[in-house]
Amino acid sequence: MDLHSSTNEILTKQREYFLKGETLDIKFRKNMLAKLYSAVKRHEAEINAALKADLGKSAYEGFMCEVGLALTEISYMIKHLKKFAGKKRVRTPLAQFASYSYKQPTPYGNVLIMSPWNYPFLLTIDPLADAIAAGNTVVVKPSAYSPATSEVIKEIIEDCFPPEYIAVVTGGRKENADLLNMPFDMIFFTGSKAVGKEVLKKASERLTPCVLELGGKSPCIVDDSAKIKLAAKRIVFGKFLNCGQTCVAPDYILCAGKIRDELVRELCLQIKKQYGENPIENEDYGNIVNERHYDRIISLIDKDKTVIGGRGDRSRKKIEPTVMVNVDWSDGVMQEEIFGPVLPIITYESFDEIVPLLYEKEKPLALYLFSENKKHIKEITEKCLYGGGCINDVVIHLATSEMSFGGVHESGMGGYHGKDGFDAFSHTKSIVDKKTFADLPMRYQPYKSKTYERLLRMFLK
Repeated sequence: MDLHSSTNEILTKQREYFLKGETLDIKFRKNMLAKLYSAVKRHEAEINAALKADLGKSAYEGFMCEVGLALTEISYMIKHLKKFAGKKRVRTPLAQFASYSYKQPTPYGNVLIMSPWNYPFLLTIDPLADAIAAGNTVVVKPSAYSPATSEVIKEIIEDCFPPEYIAVVTGGRKENADLLNMPFDMIFFTGSKAVGKEVLKKASERLTPCVLELGGKSPCIVDDSAKIKLAAKRIVFGKFLNCGQTCVAPDYILCAGKIRDELVRELCLQIKKQYGENPIENEDYGNIVNERHYDRIISLIDKDKTVIGGRGDRSRKKIEPTVMVNVDWSDGVMQEEIFGPVLPIITYESFDEIVPLLYEKEKPLALYLFSENKKHIKEITEKCLYGGGCINDVVIHLATSEMSFGGVHESGMGGYHGKDGFDAFSHTKSIVDKKTFADLPMRYQPYKSKTYERLLRMFLK
């Protein structure tokens, strides 16, 4: 059977299964989430080994940033599913007497989840848990760039679910292209902006709803009121986590000129403290996903502007945590999302420059501000447009099921996690249940009664 026939058969069987109505049952959904939770726990060692093989992640980092967060999302869904899936009664206008009005979440049907390679387990299982909770059937397409993790994901899903309910399609561009030509009811994509545009283009042909989780150059602002030592410690953690291959990593620092030197000193101290004098030999420091990305990142490093790091080992696909100074907006490192362990620093003279400056840039997935100045905090959080972020920390805003995670404009559309994840994979119907024991006459022709007109104007004001 050729590729197209194979994927078409999967989709056909999933549509038939969805029409049986089994996924609409709340108890069924909870049981499926519980099976997924148990399977993740059971395969934790294999998941960690796969993450090590693909990205050099330690077991500690693998649990902290992938397995643990996935388990949290699944358990959150199990706990709150009944509430999320229930009818929500709303007020009915007097003009519609006598009626009962409510909103009813319903699954889209058959959805496609396309996940990336940088957090290959988390960014597959998180949306999968949301899709299951919402009552959909799902085709999962993990990244070809993280093959070991993709195989473990395939093993877990096939261990838990029949393919007519949840199926995994592995492979590369051919498989991606074939899937995007299929009539899915909803598409969830995490990855680059370039590929995201292609996904949206294909989805537009059938007006298929999409959630796109993309990326961008996320700024990290450090003003002259910031606690520099703590800022440096937290920035180093967030920037060089997963070797900088994090969609919400601080892409660059925008700092007050007067505190730049102090901040650079503290960043260098923290790099040595957290990763050692020779980070390439640190077994807990990961690697770049492949040689192509390694070469791209190395090409962005200007040795003359590097104050720490800058060296790499291509055979192991490792690049030292690198900090660059005296960077300007025309430098190569500022022309694209870095997605690697290179941290350029740009300075500003007046804080008033920042909002107009960022307004002209593409809207980032994240923005971070280190400041003790309430006026500055208010100005950035209210006036700048970005997906989400932190004040006096980095990246941690995505590690909660209580808040939506997503981008805006160039960094994506839609959001997920927790209730927002359930809603992302659901369509909410607005329903009026009109009673038959009474029927207000003023809406019917002929429109000649002055009494009815007075009543109408009383209702509609």
